[in-house]
Amino acid sequence: MTKIAIIFYSTYGTNHAIALEAAKAAEAAGAEVRLRRVRETAPAEVVAGQDARKAQADKMSDIPEVSADDMTWADGYFFSAPTRYGVVASQLRAFIDTLGPLWMEGKLANKTATATTSAQNLHGGQESTLLSLYTTFMHWGAILVAPGYTDQSIFDAGGNPYGYSAQAGQFDDKGKAAVAHQARRLVEMTAKLV
Repeated sequence: MTKIAIIFYSTYGTNHAIALEAAKAAEAAGAEVRLRRVRETAPAEVVAGQDARKAQADKMSDIPEVSADDMTWADGYFFSAPTRYGVVASQLRAFIDTLGPLWMEGKLANKTATATTSAQNLHGGQESTLLSLYTTFMHWGAILVAPGYTDQSIFDAGGNPYGYSAQAGQFDDKGKAAVAHQARRLVEMTAKLV
């Protein structure tokens, strides 16, 4: 059975919803899935000081934090995190920066990877965020599984061939269909390799 780690960071809920949809689709496609959240690095008083942010943190509290063990376990990775200033949120970047020992041992190589993101507005850096993540994956020796234009759902959800990108708080049925396609594609491509 193909093993897929769905790894996400979510401040207000969009990327959490994307990750849940990806997990559901990957499981339906026959994969064993680990849903994992990235540890919050913002000070607790900052999170507690924003009602919506605190509510989202509470909503995700039962989901285990991602670890190096999850990265070793998985055959493929589905990442979802918001864009910040045209690159991925620092919380996900901080986790990635802990993976040096796995990278040095070759334990991230030859695994598949895909990514999704969100931003407050339509031109908030979604494509540059995904491309910067893919650059990291290439350094690992991972195999990129972008959705491309392989399904009508990509066009219907805005046409991002690098990976689904949402406007924050606006994850609709078209977005769900695009994420499901991207997750299924990841499972299918991963299965060919393992």
